Amino acid sequence: MSWIREYTLNWFQLLALKIIRTGHVPKHVAFIMDGNRRYANKQNVAKIEGHVRGFDKLAETLSWCRDLGITEVTVYAFSIENYNRTKEEVDGLMELARRKFMRLLEEKDKLVEQGVCIRVIGNLSLLPEDMRKLFAEAMIITKNNNKATLNLAFAYTSRDEITHAIKDIAGGIKHTDILPEDITEDLISHCLYTYKSLNPDLLIRTSGEVRFSDFLLWQISNTCVYFTDVLWPEFSVWNLFSAIFYYQRCYSDLQKVAKVQNSKPIVHNDRVSMYINKLHHERQIMIENMYLSTVQS
Repeated sequence: MSWIREYTLNWFQLLALKIIRTGHVPKHVAFIMDGNRRYANKQNVAKIEGHVRGFDKLAETLSWCRDLGITEVTVYAFSIENYNRTKEEVDGLMELARRKFMRLLEEKDKLVEQGVCIRVIGNLSLLPEDMRKLFAEAMIITKNNNKATLNLAFAYTSRDEITHAIKDIAGGIKHTDILPEDITEDLISHCLYTYKSLNPDLLIRTSGEVRFSDFLLWQISNTCVYFTDVLWPEFSVWNLFSAIFYYQRCYSDLQKVAKVQNSKPIVHNDRVSMYINKLHHERQIMIENMYLSTVQS
């Protein structure tokens, strides 16, 4: 199935969408897409088929988000903890990701037309080389698109992300790029995989599980969290509308907290600014080198 879905809403759903859009719509929504395996068991099909249905639901949900005016979506696609599953299931998930990213690259003209920027966040060193190249190519060819952003957390956990941020900061101190007194919450935020993104306004988790599973733990301190019992492949536009409506009910309280947190402006000294720019440049060069190895091979 295509990553870029055509219009799928009926007239009644469109009416509900227009009503929802009269209120505050979150700009950045994160999803923990849980329940694919339980869906497979429920339908008496192979686990990998549950994951295939889950991807199809992601493509459909991205279309709904676009219609709502949500400009950034972050999804928990593959946790580092998923490597603890059976080899058959892990290999199946990797092969599914390969196929879907190859399809995405075939649709690059649609991505450019829609202005969708693809970012893969996670520990790419844990992935096979061919997948790193696919991910790098998708990121490079869409990096200048600026209408919408899709962040795919792949080989990701929040603990791993924070650990790597600390290692980068320690390296900066070791090479005297920064000093210990330069360490602040804001510096750590700029060293995370998500440094290009604002924190999510809304986090949605499906399947009835009420936990975060090591996803964006640093970034969701002021995020509205919505749990729903529906399994991810069965997630509907009405479930999304319910989550947005819940966010709108919480909006005034969220704004009060955000106002307190943002009361002091963040000021970087020149040393910290130079270090952040250097770190981000090095990360971009790493992705570009992965991409160039694809072009040259």
